[in-house]
Amino acid sequence: MATAFSDDSQEFTPNIERRESIGKIFEYIFLLGLLLGLFILALLLFDIGKDGLARFLTPGFLTETPSRFPDKGGILPAIVSSVSLGVIVILVAVPIGVGAALYLEEYAPKAWWTDIIEINISNLAGVPSIVYGLLGLGVFNYLLGFGPALISGALTLSLLSLPVIIVTSREAIRSVPDSLRHASYGLGITKWQTVSNHVLPYAIPGILTGVIISVSRAIGDAASLIVVGAVSFLTFNPGLFQRFMALPIQIYSYITRPEPGFSNAAAATIIALLAVILVLNGIAIYIRQRFSAIH
Repeated sequence: MATAFSDDSQEFTPNIERRESIGKIFEYIFLLGLLLGLFILALLLFDIGKDGLARFLTPGFLTETPSRFPDKGGILPAIVSSVSLGVIVILVAVPIGVGAALYLEEYAPKAWWTDIIEINISNLAGVPSIVYGLLGLGVFNYLLGFGPALISGALTLSLLSLPVIIVTSREAIRSVPDSLRHASYGLGITKWQTVSNHVLPYAIPGILTGVIISVSRAIGDAASLIVVGAVSFLTFNPGLFQRFMALPIQIYSYITRPEPGFSNAAAATIIALLAVILVLNGIAIYIRQRFSAIH
C-alpha cells in the first residue's frame, strides 16, 4: 500500500507543477498589464504637467474669471460650477440610489417586475452620457422650465450617476452576511432597525466605492452638459438658476482655440479638474476607511 501511495504521489506531482507554472505565467501577464497601464497614466500626467504646470501656478489662474487672452484670466467660475455640480449630484443621487438599492435587496418581492427593473438598471449604467443630456434637456430645461441653468446640469448628472450607484450599492448590501440579519431578527428587532443599524453600516464601504466611481464620471463628463446648455465663458460665479460653466467644457473651449497659449491653459485646467476629483475621492475614501475600521 505504501508503494501504491508513492506511485500516486509521483503521478500527481507533474500536474501540480504544471498548474503552478501556468499560474505564474498568468501572474506575469497580469503584472505586465498593470505596469503598462501605470506607464501610460504616468506618460499622460507627465505630458499634462509639462504643458500646464507653469500656467496652473500662475497667480490668479484659480481665482480669476476667464479672459480672451491665453496668458491672462482664470477658471474660477468653472471650478465653482464643477464643485457645485458634484455636491448636488451627491445630495440628490446618493440618497435615491442607496434607497432604491435597499428596497430592491431588502424589501422588493422576487417577481417578474423586479427582474425587469434590475435588467433596465443594468442597461442604463451603460447608456452614453449624451442620451442623458437629451433627457435632461427635455425634462429639466423645457418641461420643468429651469432652462440652461446649473440646476438642470446637476440633475442631469444625477440621472447619469444613479444606475452605477444603484448597481454597486446592491452588490455591497448583498455582500452583508445573512447571519447578521438572522441574529438581529432573533433578538426581536424590526426589519427597518436591522437594515439601518446593521446592514447599511456594514455596506457603506462598498456603497462609497460606487459613489466615488459615479461622481468622478459625472464631474468629468462634458457631452451631457453641452446638450443641457453649459457655456464656455462666464465673468461671474453662477447660482443654481443661472447659466453655468464646467471644467470639462472649459478644457474643450481652450483646446478648440487656435492660439498656441490656449493649449497650455487647457493642460492647466486638466490639472485643476484632476485636483477637484482627487479631493472629492479622497474625502469619500477617508469615510470608507473609517467605516471599514469600525466594522
